Amino acid sequence: MNVTTRIEVPTGMDEAEWQVRCDLAALYRLVAHYRMTDFIYTHISARVPGPEHHFLINQYGVLFEEMRASDLVKIDLEGKIVNQDEKGSRFVNEAGFCIHSAIHAAREDLTCVVHTHTAAGMAVSAQAHGLLPISQHALKFYGCLSYHGYEGIALELDERPRLVADLGPTNRAMILTNHGLLVGGSSMAEAFLEIYYLERACQAQIAALSGGSQLVYPPVAVCEHTAKQFAAPEPYKSAHLKMVWESALRMIESVGSDYRT
Repeated sequence: MNVTTRIEVPTGMDEAEWQVRCDLAALYRLVAHYRMTDFIYTHISARVPGPEHHFLINQYGVLFEEMRASDLVKIDLEGKIVNQDEKGSRFVNEAGFCIHSAIHAAREDLTCVVHTHTAAGMAVSAQAHGLLPISQHALKFYGCLSYHGYEGIALELDERPRLVADLGPTNRAMILTNHGLLVGGSSMAEAFLEIYYLERACQAQIAALSGGSQLVYPPVAVCEHTAKQFAAPEPYKSAHLKMVWESALRMIESVGSDYRT
């Protein structure tokens, strides 16, 4: 079965929502493939097309590597589960709701949000200097990376305005100090590439610092030039993201397509 094939849309399910569900389940599996999971914790969300501002997030307790389209839970911006089952058995991580609802409510341009707790991401989040411009991957975020101070486990809804303010109106990536990484994208493909690059940049930084040698920093002009290169204009950007996403889907399709069920 190729990556363009879609299993029949379930009865009563909007086709556009089912497409988002399938792509989001794929993204969960990709994050698992690249070992960016934290057991049943952390979360990825995607906005459902339509005026209701509903979004999909993982059912708490389902592992990323086993995520299916039907496992995703649809909630509104108040945290209410839409179409709860008769047993009331579907629920979501409260911290996940707090973080993701904040971004989805404030940033219409970010349809997908990814939050991770990787060893490298947490390590960089604990360093006072933050992400250093010492690798090509890190330079993707030069001048456009936000930081949010740690306030404890993200269960208090009054933290949401501060999360949004720290992310800002245009940035798509943020380091949550003493916590982990957060990225958003205008599509599943963009969000995937954002977290992939940010995670790799953090891994490179921790490896470089562990060597104990003096670091080499590119000149500021080169950093700025590289960041502009990463911010490619349309239609190149869309074509590149399409190629990346289709390649990623082929990779996970090789071990099964049950994520689309």
